[in-house]
Amino acid sequence: MEHTIKATKNTFLTDDFLLKSDFARALYHDHAKKMPIIDYHCHLSPHDIATNRPFNNMTNIWLEGDHYKWRAMRTLGVSEKFITGDTSDKEKFMSWAKSVPHTMRNPLYHWTHLELLRYFGIDQLLNESSAEQVYEESTNLLQQDSFRTRGLLSKMNVEVVCTTDDPTDSLEYHQQAKAEKINIKLLPAFRPDKAYAVEDPKTYNQYLEKLAAVSGQAIHSYEDLLSALENRVDYFHENGGRLADHGLEQLYFFKENEHDISGLFARIQSGKGLEPGEIRFFKFKTLSALSKMYHAKGWTQQYHLGALRNTNERMARVLGPDTGFDSIGDFPQSVALAAYLNHLDSTDQLAKTILYNLNPSDNEVMATMVGNFNDGSIKGKVQFGSGWWYMDQKDGMEKQMNTLSNMGILSCFVGMLTDSRSFLSFPRHEYFRRILCNLIGQDVVNGELPADEKWLGQMVENICYNNAQEYFGFYAMD
Repeated sequence: MEHTIKATKNTFLTDDFLLKSDFARALYHDHAKKMPIIDYHCHLSPHDIATNRPFNNMTNIWLEGDHYKWRAMRTLGVSEKFITGDTSDKEKFMSWAKSVPHTMRNPLYHWTHLELLRYFGIDQLLNESSAEQVYEESTNLLQQDSFRTRGLLSKMNVEVVCTTDDPTDSLEYHQQAKAEKINIKLLPAFRPDKAYAVEDPKTYNQYLEKLAAVSGQAIHSYEDLLSALENRVDYFHENGGRLADHGLEQLYFFKENEHDISGLFARIQSGKGLEPGEIRFFKFKTLSALSKMYHAKGWTQQYHLGALRNTNERMARVLGPDTGFDSIGDFPQSVALAAYLNHLDSTDQLAKTILYNLNPSDNEVMATMVGNFNDGSIKGKVQFGSGWWYMDQKDGMEKQMNTLSNMGILSCFVGMLTDSRSFLSFPRHEYFRRILCNLIGQDVVNGELPADEKWLGQMVENICYNNAQEYFGFYAMD
């Protein structure tokens, strides 16, 4: 008998989706569900939030910049013209809709239907048969003011959004949002990756020119570079910045004077390249200086470790970075990471820190590493961050929380973030919360935890919202 997926009402996204016990259902519906969202790391556009951008159609809001969907479509043999090419928005949507049934057991299948249901009230399965109706219905709703960016954030009960911003960014849209007193706390997060990306001297020197211009000071020496960066840290702080973020293959550690940093900087400025060890030393020195600046400001520093980026050179030339050609790397992490954190802690200049690993084989490394540098000064000062990128799916989140529970303290966890460029991505918080509640609920069913809803419900509320509110201190700025 031939089986087909019909354009019928979905039967899996019930109110009790992923919740396998009565206790799990109580934890979610009575505790997790009501908590607001603090999205402390994402790649949303501050311009789009400040200007309350409208979206013409479903393709604009759903498929632009979403390399998760792009990778899936390429795997299914969809031509690039229907992904990032010049075909019409509707044709691109139809190509995605046709792809969706083939993504079963990939988190995209859950996310897709959660987003259709939570934002648009559409409970049909998306496929080739339903595509036309779903496109028209969702696109019609997008014409309403409540479906502009701020309305979409409000629908998901989002209180705080921290964007990802280069030190040279003007932060004008954060300022605009604050001046207009919009209903979302829009805050910048400092992402200085380009400030130590010295692999290409020509590109790096062009970046230094931009940094010099925005900081209002010439950069002729390494000391000038650090001064300019400190100027921008101050500027971000004045504009509500309380976090920094770094995307690295791994952290590095060297003896302080293993290389002449001033001489290395002079060589770069003259257009000469550095050797691999010298590049790593430059990164170490600059990151170390930045980390001490963050500590002085009371900021939180985030390290996203382990991505192997831009592996397909041909496609990178055509489409550029962040277009779906990155993967999990297998870089060694523990020795240099421990030495780097110890280097900062030895002078009591280790800021609040969140470590994210992309390779799940590093889960135990990260979960045990954070305990080495929690000193009792701040609850959960050093955190094992939530499942990131390829790990922000059911299995990855369960493994991260189980490892944290086994080797650390889950109750101190600051919870989920979207790490997304899409304004429709916030049901990922719901996804996380359901998985969290089911995990704890199953322990109760197994007799491994007491059936104390008051205590466990409070723990769930803390992980979903309260811990982040306390940890980051965003509301202390009001």
